[in-house]
Amino acid sequence: MAGKTTAVTTNDFDSVVLNASQPAIVDFWAVWCGPCRTVGPIVENIAEEYEGKALVAKLDVDSNRDVAVRYGIQAIPTLLFFKNGEVVDRIVGAADKRSITSKLDALL
Repeated sequence: MAGKTTAVTTNDFDSVVLNASQPAIVDFWAVWCGPCRTVGPIVENIAEEYEGKALVAKLDVDSNRDVAVRYGIQAIPTLLFFKNGEVVDRIVGAADKRSITSKLDALL
């Protein structure tokens, strides 16, 4: 991934996201998804702004289906918010920056 987001896969999801010492957002996306292309730059921007305060990761659902299934991802983009290894919130569908950052700020 370009920018400050962390690309995660099935192999490193647990170690990177669930064991993160900070709150984490994971953007579940796919290359072919139009709304994902809208949310992607917003997520990149948030990753830059929250560097050092939160983990901002992206997971390609086509390449990592088992993680998507594990978390019940039925539509993309879906953003999952993690704190202490647990899902504490989610946004399904395209969202604006303020909607995302307000949920993230609540975890900091």
